[in-house]
Amino acid sequence: MTFRRFAFNNVTRNKRLYAAYFLSSMFTVMVFFTFSIFAFHPVLTADDMNGNVQNGMNISAGIIYVFSFFFVLYSMSSFLQSRKKEFGLLMMQGMTMRQIRSMVFLENMLIGFFATVGGILFGLVSAKGILLLAENILVIDNKLNFYLPMEAILLTFVSFIVLFFFISIFVSYILRSRKLIDLIKGNKKSKGEPKANIFLTVLALLLLAVGYAAALLAEGIQVMVVMLPVIVVVIIGTYLLFTQLSVFIIRRLKRNETFFWKNTNLLLFSDLSFRMKDNARTFFLVAVVSTVAFCAIGTLFGLQSYLTSSAKITNPNTFTYSATEGDVEQDIATINETLQEENMKTNTAQTNLQYYEIAQDNVLIVRESVYNQFAELIDEDTIDILDGQLAVVEFEGAPFGQTEELMKQSIELDSGTVLKPDEVFYSRALPAVDSYYVVSDNDYANLPAAQSEMDYYAWQATSGENAVLKVSEKLSQELTPYRFVSGEYQIYQINKSYGPILFVGLFIGIVFFVSAGSFLYFRLYTDLDEDKQKFHSIAKMGLSEKELKKVLSRQTAILFFAPIAVAVIHGAVALTALANLFSYNLLTESVVVLGVFFVIQIVYFIIVRFFYTKQIRAAIQ
Repeated sequence: MTFRRFAFNNVTRNKRLYAAYFLSSMFTVMVFFTFSIFAFHPVLTADDMNGNVQNGMNISAGIIYVFSFFFVLYSMSSFLQSRKKEFGLLMMQGMTMRQIRSMVFLENMLIGFFATVGGILFGLVSAKGILLLAENILVIDNKLNFYLPMEAILLTFVSFIVLFFFISIFVSYILRSRKLIDLIKGNKKSKGEPKANIFLTVLALLLLAVGYAAALLAEGIQVMVVMLPVIVVVIIGTYLLFTQLSVFIIRRLKRNETFFWKNTNLLLFSDLSFRMKDNARTFFLVAVVSTVAFCAIGTLFGLQSYLTSSAKITNPNTFTYSATEGDVEQDIATINETLQEENMKTNTAQTNLQYYEIAQDNVLIVRESVYNQFAELIDEDTIDILDGQLAVVEFEGAPFGQTEELMKQSIELDSGTVLKPDEVFYSRALPAVDSYYVVSDNDYANLPAAQSEMDYYAWQATSGENAVLKVSEKLSQELTPYRFVSGEYQIYQINKSYGPILFVGLFIGIVFFVSAGSFLYFRLYTDLDEDKQKFHSIAKMGLSEKELKKVLSRQTAILFFAPIAVAVIHGAVALTALANLFSYNLLTESVVVLGVFFVIQIVYFIIVRFFYTKQIRAAIQ
């Protein structure tokens, strides 16, 4: 048997341990290859917008490539840790440390080669479906047809072969020689039960409490100010949570004899206590990586929702036009001609909005008949304002109105009458995002000269709504920018420009989350041989199959959901802080993002638990 054949057999005979490493690496290659397909797609290199998409894809591919290096490095360290005994046996048979390093190098290159080829093949198979998904997310007018991406194939293959080559050299170089007795004993050598430092335990609680409080209590721009300190404090607190606080809690539970001696708790917590020191670092890594995934996708999803929602709220009319100067009549004629050409029928309203200096600010004052005309246009209730009455209108859905300030002011008419506000209405009838005043028609005629004015027109479609985007795109090119506004067209433009960012963020977040799950898988299966021996011995003492399933399920659940639960809490706090920054409720978006990831983790847990339990049961029978 040649040395290369020996290395090949080692890989094929350790399918269980190498399966997760191979599949995770292949998934990483596939994601990188997918981004490369987009980057080199002919449609996405055709214009300026798609040039931005291409840049985003290239940056994302770079991030994934860098992350892949650390992911593969972590995976290999897990394999080496679990193969101490194997290396010891090989040294007993006469193999030198140099030969072991060569074997590890060949094994890793073999897996890397097939993972790269497999990732490219699966990427080609799934490319069409991903391209169809991208058409909707990226809001691209042209179809992203499938093509044979030779440049993407070459870039992916070369990039990952180089990555696996340097990882293999690095891992082989750092593989140090140890005493034979340490290698043979492997994980049997007791590290001693970890003990928690009381000061660090209290510090963990304090840091997390301070970080959460600062993030939740900050409002507006304060969120940006406290962001970096909160991130640092919470990361340190998270590390101490798993290395100190979790150990402290386990030791306290063990001291409670009623709880500790109940059913299989003794078996579960005794084992967990001894392994907590090793698991704590994995828990911390998974919690941080998962939090990054939650926050990245939650922030992007929430920001898109905020921008589109704002466009919907502030633009209740199909079209609006406003101007303070210029050839207004010509612009209005152009708009009406375009609507007629596209067979759109609309109801219209128009007025001259006048602004007055009140409390050193320009405040809109409108008469009752004008307000009711625009309110009827969007099916809002009309109001009845009596002579001598002054009402404040706050733009419904916008948190920036100065209603409280206006309620303290008064208006003096030319007749000498002083009007004081006594009522507040909430409406979206007029385009003043700030609050404004409404007076009766008679009182409006007695107002002093206005400081400034603006012509304002609104159209509400009654038929032909499917032509809104076509009309908007045509008029936005013919008219002066920012005068003609369409809420639906604004949302289209937001989704078109924001789509690449959301698409990129989704993929990066998914890569991070899948990697976090792989870290847990490696941690669990690193101790599989030890668990087989332990449960085989305990089964001889009378451990039933039902009790075995219960212990394994609880042990696996703690491993999988302890860091994810912490990450979900971190993510919920972060998204709440984001909501405070924009004064916008992100509860729905937060629940959707965190809920989807939690469901994925449950599915992952069920699959891993099934195969893990199957391995243990086979060992004790």
